[in-house]
Order: sequence, then C-alpha cells, then structure tokens
Amino acid sequence: MRVYSGERLPSGKALVTVSRDGAIEQLLPDRSQRIRNHSPDGFQWGYGGSGPAQLALALLLDATNDEDLAQDWYQTFKWAHVATWKVEWSITDADIRQWLADEQFADLRTGERHEKHRTEDATEAR
Repeated sequence: MRVYSGERLPSGKALVTVSRDGAIEQLLPDRSQRIRNHSPDGFQWGYGGSGPAQLALALLLDATNDEDLAQDWYQTFKWAHVATWKVEWSITDADIRQWLADEQFADLRTGERHEKHRTEDATEAR
C-alpha cells in the first residue's frame, strides 16, 4: 500500500511524499507535467487552481499507473479531494482507487460518460 502525504513547510513550499513498503520518497510533479503541465511551480492544495490540478493528476497517475484514467478523472478528483485539503493531509492509493470505482459506478448507473475534465481543460485554454 502507498500512503501519500502533504504538508506546507515554513517557507510556504508544498511537500508531497509517498510511503511505499516503508520507504518514503518525495512525489515530484515531473511525470504528471509530461502529460499536462498545469503548474510549472509544482503542487498545491486547498483551492481549485493549477497547483491542485497538477497534484490531482500526479496522485491518480501514481495510484493507478494509467495515464488515460488519470486524465479522465483528475479534475473531478481535484474538486472532490485536493481542493478541500488543509495544511496537512494524507490519502492511500486504496482510497484513491475506491473513489475512482465509486465515481465510475455512478457514471454507469446514470448512463453518462464522464468527460468533465476535457471540457474544463478546453475552457482553461481559451
């Protein structure tokens, strides 16, 4: 299991770590920025901007290792979780995957295909 944690340092910098099998390392935005570079300055949380979008994409990408799935859901995940986090937070990869399963099931139940982020991204680009 992976545990993702975030804290704001006294400098104001956002630090995100991931614990994998007892080893803790920093989660960097590089991989997610190669897919979509919302925030050259890195991660943030607690509001709905570009830093939280980058963090949401990075978390979904790391938890699922599925670029398409991460791109399809990161904006919704941002609003559901990342935008609500305070100074410190933590979430597991299992929590993320369960959230995805619940959201996908809700889409199947309503018969709608989830494409919210693509609409939001097109609007941001204008």
